[in-house]
Amino acid sequence: MNHAVETTNLLIAFGDQPAVNDVSLHVDYGEIVTLLGPNGAGKTTLVETLLGFRSPQGGSARVHGLDPVAKHRDVVARTGALLQRGGVWFPMTPRQVLQLTATYYPEARDPDELIDTLALRDCASTPWRRLSGGEQQRTLLALALLGRPKVLLLDEPTTAVDPEGRQVIRALLSAERDRGCALLITTHELVEAERSADRVIILNRGEVLAEGSLAELAGAAVLIIETSDAVSADELAGQLGAPVVATDARTLTCSTASSPEVLASISAFLHDRGVVMTAMRTRASLEERYLELIRREAS
Repeated sequence: MNHAVETTNLLIAFGDQPAVNDVSLHVDYGEIVTLLGPNGAGKTTLVETLLGFRSPQGGSARVHGLDPVAKHRDVVARTGALLQRGGVWFPMTPRQVLQLTATYYPEARDPDELIDTLALRDCASTPWRRLSGGEQQRTLLALALLGRPKVLLLDEPTTAVDPEGRQVIRALLSAERDRGCALLITTHELVEAERSADRVIILNRGEVLAEGSLAELAGAAVLIIETSDAVSADELAGQLGAPVVATDARTLTCSTASSPEVLASISAFLHDRGVVMTAMRTRASLEERYLELIRREAS
C-alpha cells in the first residue's frame, strides 16, 4: 500500500544552494509525523513541494501516491494545508470565509461545527484584520479541515496561538489522526513535537539528522539532575559506578536508570557537599537530543 505522503531522495535548490537535500521520508494514514528543525531548515520548502507549488530538481514527492505537480488538482482536492504565507481577504469574518469555502467541496464539513470545535464562536463575526494572531491561525486550520482531507500538511500550526488555543488544536489533530488522516506537521517548538507526534524527523540545513519515535530519539536510559551549585562529575561517577557528564556547570547527566538506591546515593553525595538537587528527570528530553544533533552537525 502506498504511504499517504512520501519523498524519495528529494532535492530542491535555490540557485546553487540546496534547501532540501536528499530527503527521504514518509507518513502513513492514521499517523502524526512532526518535522522538527530551526528556522531555515527547509521545512516550509518541503511542504510547498508536497503541495505542488515547487518542482523538485531531483528525487520525487508523492501525496496519496500522486505526483503533486502533475496531479496538482487531485492532490489539493484531497489534502488540507496550512501555510505560513497567505491569509484571508481582510474584510471577511471567519464565518463568512468558512461558509464561502465550504461551497467548493461536494461534502464539506459544517462550518458551524468547525467554529465550535476550534473555539471561534466569540470571534466568528469579527473581520479578519481585527482577529488576534491565534484566532487567525485557528481560522486557517478550520479552512484546512473543511474538505474532510485524508492528508493534512500543517506548517507551524500553533504559531501565535495562546496555551488554551494550543490545547484545542492538539485535541483536534489527535481526533483527525484517529479517523485515519495522515498529518505532517512542521514546527521549531520542541514541546509541540513531544506532545503531538507519533514520530519525529529532525531536519537541519535541508538534511535529515535523525528520525524515530520519542523513545527512540531519547536513546538509552539516563538520569539528569540539576543542582544548586557545581559539583564534580568524576566524583559522582565514582559514587554511582556509572559515567557522569557535566552538560553545564549545574547539570549532570548520569548514565544510569533511576532507582531508589541511585537516588539515595545521589542525595547523600550532594548532602555531604552542602548542595541541593533543584530538578531531576529520568530520560534525555527531545530538546537535549535535538540540541546535541544540531551542535554535532555544526561542529
